[in-house]
Amino acid sequence: MTDTRTGLPRGATSAVAGTDGVDATGVDHAAGAPDAPRASRPTVASDATDATDATATSVDAAGRAALDRPVLPLRHPLRWIAAAVVLVVLLNFVETLFTNESWGWPAVGKWLFSPAILTGLQLTLVATALSAVISFTGGIVVAIARLSHNPVLSGLAWGYVWLFRSVPLILVLVFLYNLGSLYPTIGIGIPFGPQVEVTTANVLGDLAIGVIGLSLSEIAYASEIVRAGVLAVDHGQHEAAQALGLPRRRQFVRVILPQALRSIVPAFVNQVVGLLKASSLLFYVSLLDLFGVVQNLSSTYPTDIIPLLVVATLWYLALTSAVSVVQYYVERWTARGSVRALPPTPFQRVRAAVRRGSGRGSGRPGGPDRARQAASGARVVASGPASTIDDRTI
Repeated sequence: MTDTRTGLPRGATSAVAGTDGVDATGVDHAAGAPDAPRASRPTVASDATDATDATATSVDAAGRAALDRPVLPLRHPLRWIAAAVVLVVLLNFVETLFTNESWGWPAVGKWLFSPAILTGLQLTLVATALSAVISFTGGIVVAIARLSHNPVLSGLAWGYVWLFRSVPLILVLVFLYNLGSLYPTIGIGIPFGPQVEVTTANVLGDLAIGVIGLSLSEIAYASEIVRAGVLAVDHGQHEAAQALGLPRRRQFVRVILPQALRSIVPAFVNQVVGLLKASSLLFYVSLLDLFGVVQNLSSTYPTDIIPLLVVATLWYLALTSAVSVVQYYVERWTARGSVRALPPTPFQRVRAAVRRGSGRGSGRPGGPDRARQAASGARVVASGPASTIDDRTI
């Protein structure tokens, strides 16, 4: 039998098609309909690549345009008006400082470093420093007793805090100053039995009375600050320290207290500032601190009352500023375990601002910050198309 389409025997047609894959009509049967999409795949891949390149080009151009576009800050007219009003009031006050002769600035310069003022300043520093150390140490002890599971220790600590937070400091100082009238002798020994006694006046001098009075009052406040700091430590730290098998004393000293200091330091330094100002009450127990010396000189030189008060104000401002500087560096030191990088000091900030202003480290206008922003934006733009291509390939 012959094939009606080719005129050849059907076997010959099959043989030719099976051998060469092409029949006599020139039709490639091997590239039939089932394999048609295989021939079009290179064309689709090429179109996808061209589309990706076009997308990358457009995104790159958009990124460069975004980097070159100026950033306009949001305007706050009310904020500037309020700042202008405050600045005008401040300048008016500063003007009165220089135009009002009643301030007596020549007398202020005369008394600022006088030996009497410096002697009172020294006494203020000694009393404040001793009271701060004693109150912090005593505050830790009272806080531990307050947190103790022993009801006697906890109750006594609570009673101490309740008593000295309720009584004004001036009353505590006056009671201690008249302690000799209440207890002419102080002794220790067996209750209602033999005791070793000494005269009160021989043991407690004026400075000792002042320091004890300040410390007794401040311990009550410091203990609450320490207790709050200890309670602020995460309970998991307590459990981790116990799991390591550390003794309780070592748990508190090496694990709990260092972490609690982050909360204790700001509040306690604020308490020290208050203690510095409260030391002016020592004048009422015959201690001539800075304020006491100023009061005595004011009675001797009544025409210099205002300049002497200005002198005391300037010295208290200087002492408070020094305490604030110490507070900053102590807080920075206690924050070492809670942050990855310590914040820059004011000196480091000024140095960085000077470098940014000079444009050091970058040849472009705007300094190194602008260069870093441009480089970061370029990396983001460059990474966008690549991630798209990888996703499509996957």
